[in-house]
Amino acid sequence: MANAKIIEQKQQIVAALAEQMRNASSGVLVDYKGITVENDTKLRADLRKAGVQYAVVKNALCARACDELGYTELKNVLEGNTALALSEDQIAPAKILNDYAKAHDNFVIKAGFVDGKILSAAEVKALAEIPSKEVLIGRLMGSLQSSLYGFAYAIQAIIDKANEGEEAPAADAAPAEEASAE
Repeated sequence: MANAKIIEQKQQIVAALAEQMRNASSGVLVDYKGITVENDTKLRADLRKAGVQYAVVKNALCARACDELGYTELKNVLEGNTALALSEDQIAPAKILNDYAKAHDNFVIKAGFVDGKILSAAEVKALAEIPSKEVLIGRLMGSLQSSLYGFAYAIQAIIDKANEGEEAPAADAAPAEEASAE
């Protein structure tokens, strides 16, 4: 029978993991087997720069944390080597891990979650393809600017058309006045 102290330690680990997952906006589970230490170090550095927490987790402990949170669908992928990436950014873990998985065949995205919704591996990959926040804001601003330019050109065309008949007599009157002044 397991020691009471060990059981208490595992319960604390599960509670801490569940709390981290609860506080994260998104998380991605991956199978990391077969990656080199050098590649793992680079991946961890990229994740750290993006504010993503990344750690290897024991499947049994992660399954218990998933039970606490109601993420029971995630338990289906908790086999083999498992690492968990958590972040406040909803897209960063998916984007970084998906890019890494594309470059390394043995690195596999298992599943994930965003704001409490469980995502399959395919959905995590689709989430990773969403452009960054800055790119989306740039596209929105470009669309708004384009619409405003179109509106301004339309208004200017209406003004030019309305003034079309007035400009010709005013232009003809000016030389006539100059001629009579001489």
